[in-house]
Amino acid sequence: MLTSALAGFSLSIALIVAIGAQNAFVLRQGLRREHVLPVVLTCAVSDALLIGVGIAGVGTVVTGRPDLLTAIRWGGAAFLLGYAALAARRALRPGALTPAERPPARLGATLAACLAFTYLNPHVYLDTVLLLGGIAQQHPHRWLFGLGAAAASVVWFTALGAGAYRLAPLLARGRVWQVLDGVIAAVMVVVAAALLLG
Repeated sequence: MLTSALAGFSLSIALIVAIGAQNAFVLRQGLRREHVLPVVLTCAVSDALLIGVGIAGVGTVVTGRPDLLTAIRWGGAAFLLGYAALAARRALRPGALTPAERPPARLGATLAACLAFTYLNPHVYLDTVLLLGGIAQQHPHRWLFGLGAAAASVVWFTALGAGAYRLAPLLARGRVWQVLDGVIAAVMVVVAAALLLG
């Protein structure tokens, strides 16, 4: 039983640690000290839900609908490119990068963006629903495998949000925000291109 949970944890952490749109968003929220706990909870609960859906066998239904996968892929790429444009704009306007000069985002808008980064990203479905769900079927205790995978999400997003929070002294420098937004814009463009070309 413990072996299944550890296998789920190990595979899940390996999949989500790679920098991506969702991780970049959580990092940015942590650096801004803005709605970090709700964002971390939203990401962790969403991952747990998608992992559960995959273990329940819904992944096989999704793979049988190529038109649905195509729509998700194009919609996700469009969203990521839009966010990349916003991040690039912030990077090119250093005067607007100091946290004190930015009004804090509303919780609803922040959570809406978080949900979009989660559910409009086809890689989330490939990793959690299809890959983790498929591998879980090979374990005698598939739901414990899923529990381990969900625990990895909680650990990772908590560490990412809290770790970024500790970097707050750097926020006084506008250059930090400029570099961060530039990196985020580049990551979004690369992920969107991979979706469109994949």
